[in-house]
Amino acid sequence: MREVPLDALIEAHPLGATVLDVREQQEYLSGHVPGAIHIPMGEVPARLQDVPHAQPLYVICASGGRSQVSAAQLEAAGYEAVSVQEGTKGWIARGQAVVTGGSPN
Repeated sequence: MREVPLDALIEAHPLGATVLDVREQQEYLSGHVPGAIHIPMGEVPARLQDVPHAQPLYVICASGGRSQVSAAQLEAAGYEAVSVQEGTKGWIARGQAVVTGGSPN
């Protein structure tokens, strides 16, 4: 499983990067990366059909722990998944835009 610095996602996001947010629903609703797909970490193995085969697939959580686990699971299933260091907390701390509310996937 590969980790990438938050800067990699900050650079790729405006170019259409695919982001998978693996936090719990309430965390996602309270603020997430614009356009992020939401599948909680515990549901990822059972919902592989809902995960796009983007290259790479940026997996994000609050700070990096859950995204590492999920990225490893996805990699084992044949995805090019990378875990984003610093997570959503880092995204917000760097002044990046977030979306609140909405309907999680």
